[in-house]
Amino acid sequence: MSVSAFACGCADNSMPVAQLPEIDKTNPLLADWDTPFATPPFDRIELAHYKPAFETAIAVSRAEIDAIVNNPAKPTFANTILALEHQGELLGRIEGIFFNLLEADASDEMQQIALEVQPALTELSNDVSLNPELFARVKAVYEGSKFGLSKEDKKLLEDTYKGFARSGADLSDDKKELYRQYTSELSELTLKFGQNSLAATNAFSINITDPAKVAELPDFVKEGMAMEAKSRGQKGWTVTLHAPSYVPFLTYSSQRDLKEQLWKAYNSRALGGEFDNTGNVKRIAELRLKVANLLGYECYADYVLENRMAENTATVNSFLRELLDETKEYADADYARLNDYAHSLGFEGDIMPWDWGYYSNKYKQEKYALNDELIKPYFKLENVKAGVFMLAEKLYGLKFAPREDIQVYHPDVTAYEVTDDKGKFMAVLYLDFFPRASKRSGAWMTEFRGAKVVDGKETRPLVSLVMNFTKPTETKPSLLTFDELETFLHEFGHALHGMLAEGKYESLNGTNVYRDFVELPSQIMENWATEKEFLDLWAKHYETGEPIPAELVEKIVAAQNYLAAYANVRQLSFGMTDMAWHTLTEPYTGDVEAFEKQSMAPTEILPAVDGTAMATAFTHIFAGGYAAGYYGYKWAEVLEADAFSLFKEKGIFNREVSNSFRRDLLAKGGQEHPMKLYVKFRGHKPQTKALIDKMQLGKEE
Repeated sequence: MSVSAFACGCADNSMPVAQLPEIDKTNPLLADWDTPFATPPFDRIELAHYKPAFETAIAVSRAEIDAIVNNPAKPTFANTILALEHQGELLGRIEGIFFNLLEADASDEMQQIALEVQPALTELSNDVSLNPELFARVKAVYEGSKFGLSKEDKKLLEDTYKGFARSGADLSDDKKELYRQYTSELSELTLKFGQNSLAATNAFSINITDPAKVAELPDFVKEGMAMEAKSRGQKGWTVTLHAPSYVPFLTYSSQRDLKEQLWKAYNSRALGGEFDNTGNVKRIAELRLKVANLLGYECYADYVLENRMAENTATVNSFLRELLDETKEYADADYARLNDYAHSLGFEGDIMPWDWGYYSNKYKQEKYALNDELIKPYFKLENVKAGVFMLAEKLYGLKFAPREDIQVYHPDVTAYEVTDDKGKFMAVLYLDFFPRASKRSGAWMTEFRGAKVVDGKETRPLVSLVMNFTKPTETKPSLLTFDELETFLHEFGHALHGMLAEGKYESLNGTNVYRDFVELPSQIMENWATEKEFLDLWAKHYETGEPIPAELVEKIVAAQNYLAAYANVRQLSFGMTDMAWHTLTEPYTGDVEAFEKQSMAPTEILPAVDGTAMATAFTHIFAGGYAAGYYGYKWAEVLEADAFSLFKEKGIFNREVSNSFRRDLLAKGGQEHPMKLYVKFRGHKPQTKALIDKMQLGKEE
């Protein structure tokens, strides 16, 4: 653990050395790492190392905070704000490893450790944010002269001060105690919520032994189900609630009874039963409201949105309503069209949610002669990866070299050294593609370490992409669906945000930006998925080597906005129910399912189904960082639609545009307000019209 921030090297030369506790260097989490680029030595880390490492690192952080608080010198930017930015390095390193692996390669033992250490981490966080002497020093610097501070320094100072104020530092002693109670319980409940959601996802499966019930399925679906059954010691074919299993089965199977079971199980995860999250949902919402009220806000959304690009609740609600008003009639038309199509095939009654994937896929095949089986042979995972790397090189000059000497946390993971066109080391990138029981569902980017500069020495980031793509089978390599290609590009956009960070302060670099801005770098990357000029460079048939046919690319482009209105309204429904939970001004004591039906009623397209609710497994808002922020996905879609239009105008590989995007947006992270950064790149503020135009609504007959 470096203590250089306390050992001198600053203009006032007045910061005392922290009296650090004894550090057990035999624990790999606490030792100096003699690894390539100081990457985590995963092969040396055992479960038994985590708890003592956390205990030591927490003690180190407390000593570092004490050194700042007890400094007799006048508070300055260097001895207070800069010292706060650099303290906690050891703890951050351990948290980065443990909590990332808790998402990607968890075990029952790790989940137990998380429950044991979380209270101590929350207590430390509260002890820092609620420390009156520490806040007094921060406030003195904030209210003092800013002479000699750079724009980046001033942003760090502003964020530090606001961080304390928004974490209860200005509260009275009795209210500080309440804040501690609420946030401590919140940290435990959100952790438990995520664990319940994962357990409920893993708990359900359907084993099929009748060959007739899987005969119609594409080979890749059957083979995946057969592998799943084999891994469980079962005969036949097994479908689970994990996306690579769940989605294809609903898409290709005509077995309505099985699909109904599967859909209802997925959409009632943790809604009662052994892993019930209904109480957690209501209590988390209540505690967030209590925290917001303590800090002077009417509701939790008001508190959150003060630090967002949208800035307030009224703007978000207006934004969501505007998009809904512009697209709802087209979404209803999407449903009516699909219903009519199903009737033309002999279906009776109205199609239900578990029918949607099947009939939308059949209609898509008929109208566009397009399906996953046609596309997947051209999207072999290794080729897709090469294509994504190629795109990063064309846009930003990045190169990716596999490094087998860098330790990984699971055999499925691969590590790459990333350099720029001048040969400068930019990052280590970890890629983790396939689902497993120890990994939560979905796809995400994270960091084991961010970018920063300390005492003139630059530290580059360690970035990880975790996904749940279709596994290779015994007869075929991993062949991605078009959706999985888009997911890869999306998460890789987040990775670029981290890998191209250029700034002094880790807390202002990479994806450390306003939550409704963070999805712009990721969502803009999805646009290349339908660009023929890009696909032609790498999309080759995995067996014949033939390039993807021009007519197939044209079909993909033609189908790009297929059911766009429906998809838009579905996403709006998630954002609106999120806002409903977090604009509560009184604790909700009623039924979770009933609350959701009411909050989603304006966006309802498909028939509602009793006994289901998404809230109890909505980890983004109840266990992640998207509370009162899920609208950010649609917000970012507006940004990316407007931003990508410049690439379309100048050329999708245009280095002038990509250099501007890198310089003005990706490299800057959170060093400036995102609207200023966006306008600097694009020349104007984004407008909702860009997204509406992109969806080409009403063009589907």
